[in-house]
Order: sequence, then C-alpha cells, then structure tokens
Amino acid sequence: MPPPASPSPARPSAAAPGAETLSGTIERVTFHSEESGFAVLRVKVRGFRDLVTVVGTVAGANAGEWLDAQGVWVMDPAHGRQFKAVEMRTTHPDTIEGIEKYLASGLIKGIGPVYAGKLVKAFGRNVLDIIENRSARLEEVEGIGPIRRARIKAAWNEQKAVQEIMTFLLSHKVSTSRAFRIFKTYGDAAIEKVRQDPYCLARDIHGIGFQTADQIAASLGVEKKSPLRARAGVEYVLLELTDDGHCAFPRAQLVEKAAGLLEIPADILEKAIAEGIEAGRLVAGLDGRGEPLVYLAVLDQAERQLARQMVELARGAHPCPPIDAEKALAWVEPRIGLELAPEQREALKLAVERKVLIITGGPGVGKTTLVNAILQVLRAKKVKVVLCAPTGRAAKRMTETTGLQAKTIHRLLEYDPGTGGFRHDAGRPLSGDVFIVDETSMIDVVLAQQLTRAIPRHAGLILVGDVDQLPSVGPGCVL
Repeated sequence: MPPPASPSPARPSAAAPGAETLSGTIERVTFHSEESGFAVLRVKVRGFRDLVTVVGTVAGANAGEWLDAQGVWVMDPAHGRQFKAVEMRTTHPDTIEGIEKYLASGLIKGIGPVYAGKLVKAFGRNVLDIIENRSARLEEVEGIGPIRRARIKAAWNEQKAVQEIMTFLLSHKVSTSRAFRIFKTYGDAAIEKVRQDPYCLARDIHGIGFQTADQIAASLGVEKKSPLRARAGVEYVLLELTDDGHCAFPRAQLVEKAAGLLEIPADILEKAIAEGIEAGRLVAGLDGRGEPLVYLAVLDQAERQLARQMVELARGAHPCPPIDAEKALAWVEPRIGLELAPEQREALKLAVERKVLIITGGPGVGKTTLVNAILQVLRAKKVKVVLCAPTGRAAKRMTETTGLQAKTIHRLLEYDPGTGGFRHDAGRPLSGDVFIVDETSMIDVVLAQQLTRAIPRHAGLILVGDVDQLPSVGPGCVL
C-alpha cells in the first residue's frame, strides 16, 4: 500500500502502548551505521514547522523515502528534542519530489542527481515501476546504455531483497533492532533460514533467546510438539539450569523438567536429546554413580578446554628470575611489617617456583597478607603482575588492599557487548608475566576458560578464593 500523499503528525500507537506513531518523508540521512543499523534521520512531518530528528535502528534509510516510526519523544542534552524510535519502516516515495530525491540519494548505483532528474522527467511517477518491471525502457533516457541499465537493475534488486527481508521479519513480531541483527547475520538467506528453523535465531543471534524464537516459530506455524521445538527446548532448559550452577543435568530429570516447561511428551524429548547428541550440540556423560548426564556441548567443551589450558600454563619455567625463597622471606617480612605464618611462608615459596598456584582459605586466614607479600617479591624482580577479579566490588577491594590497579575480568579481556565476546583470546593474548585472580569461587567455568585462554603461555597464574564463599552465578564450580 502506498504511503499517504501528505505527512502525518505523531499520534498514539495502538501497537505499542505508551508510544506514539510518527510518519513523514525522510529529507536527510544525517548518520547511518551499516554495522549496527543505528540511524539519525531528519524527517518532514505535517504539523511541524521544522524537520524532526528521528533516531533508531533501521536496515536502510534514504532521502525521499516514506518513514513510519513508533517511539517516544526524548530530550537529548546535546541535540535537543528527538523522536526515539523503537520500530521504523521505510517505503518507496510516491510523489515526484520524493521519487527524485530518493533516486538522487546514491542508493542505486548508476543513478545520481543528474540521472534522477532525467528519469523522473521521462517516466514521472512510473519510474520505480519501470526500474522494477520494464528496465529495458531505461535505455530510452539519454546516457543510459546496457551497462548502466544492468547496474541500476542489480542495485535495485539488492535493495528490494533487503526490504523484503525486513518486512518478513517485522511481520512476525521481530523488533527493528533484532531484525537488523538477523539480516546482518544471514544476509539474503535470512528468510529461508528463519522459515526452515526459527530456533536458529536463539543459537546464532546475540540477544535473542529461546522464548523470542519460540514466539516467531509460533507465528510461522511451528507446532508445540514439533521435533524442531523439542530440540531447541531441551537446549533452552539446560541453559536455564546453568543459572543454578549446573554444567550438566541428570537425563531423566531433564526430560521431566522439559516436559513440564515445554508441554512436550517425554518420548519426543528423549528423541530430541538423542538427535542433539548425534548433532554434537549435546554431550552424554555419567555422574559418579553411573547415572546418565546431559551437557550442553559448549559447557562440556569449556570444562575440557579449561583443564587443558591450566595444564599448559603450569608447564615451563617460572616467569620470575630464580629466587632464593629463604632470602626473599627475610627480605619481605620487614616490608609488610608482619611475620608470616608457616603456611603463608610455604605458599610464598611455591608462588616463586610454580607457574600455577591456588591459594584458598576462609576469611581472616591471611590470604590478603600473603598476596601482598608475593606482590612485593615479584615487583622487586621487575615481574609484570596483572590483578583482576570477577566483580567491580572485588576489583575495587583488591586495588585498595594492594595499592595496585585491579580490573574486572570482563574489562581486562575487553568485553564487547555487541557480540558478547572478548577482544583478547589465544590469538590476541593479554600482556603480563603473572596474573593474580581474586574471588575465584565467583567465576563460572566459561569465564575461567576465556580468561586462561587469553593468558600468555609463558605467564604464571595465581588463583585466590574461598571455596565456602559466594559461588558463581553461572555454571560450574571452578575452585
């Protein structure tokens, strides 16, 4: 359906309670990120003397296009009043002025301002239909030959594919920002991928979980007892169980729990588990009593990689130059103003001899004193020490007790919220000779694996914590 001939003012939105709908012609695209889809648009809206600034996520936006947006008005400290859109859709213009501006925007390769004017003059409001369905007629315009015509047609088809994908996703209740992430991930294959397996969204798209994918699947007609839903549902239940610290779960209990949550018969779930194991997304195991367990493959892999990485870190020479431990003890005790207990003295000796050391004990046993003594010795030998902890509070406390800067593990690894990954890994390791991690009991197995993966293999690692204190909020019990 073509847009109305004149822009309409903002009005309450029935689809999004508390939001308004704003419609108008895009006069200028001030900014548009191809990576995130974030755009800043200047829009001509009826009832507003000045152009309205609209900000939000959209796959593509071009001058001359008609914009329908849902959102709220906000006051930006730097740029003033803006319409912050939670959903945006663009459609082709239907006025002569809008069509010419649209074609002149640079969207379609082969058409600039000059040819936009020529095409509109030759074909009027039918020019977009000519490009779409009768592109051979473009050669009637002076300066357009077979090569330019082919270029124009190819660019038009590319833009049409993007619009079709976004329209398909939005029609199935996918938000604009999520639709853009789906398009960026799958490209031209997005519609086919989502139709074949809407649950792939939960696996492949950061920020989309099973429940969102399940809603999309329902709108596509996927039945509740579908094997597709059962396979995805089992993974979802295992993922939910990680919130309770589980890396694996008894198979019989998993089937029982999944049957209740997903309303799927046990026999279908058993088959889904078997298929998941065969596909490599799940892993079968046994507990200490020989009872069958089921792992998410990613957690099984994280556990195995963590163990392997700890062994690799323990190999080789200590990064600290050779030290006479007795002399080091005699040197450090006056500097910390304390005489170390026998267990602390033994731990300090190990810290300068072994590349991997675990220091554990309850509150008040002297872990902080020991860490400070180790730091004094290592720094005296010009060893680069890196301090980190799982939470901001723990990192701050570590900074206060040592006098050295400590970072959260996420900050140290340089977390990217857009991808959910880290900048530092085995291919781009951290810089340092000895890494000291406090409150290790709070680290889950995945984060521990990601941290040890990013520590250079020449470096040492000291893990500090209390096995009886706060456990991790994620899966696994690292200490």
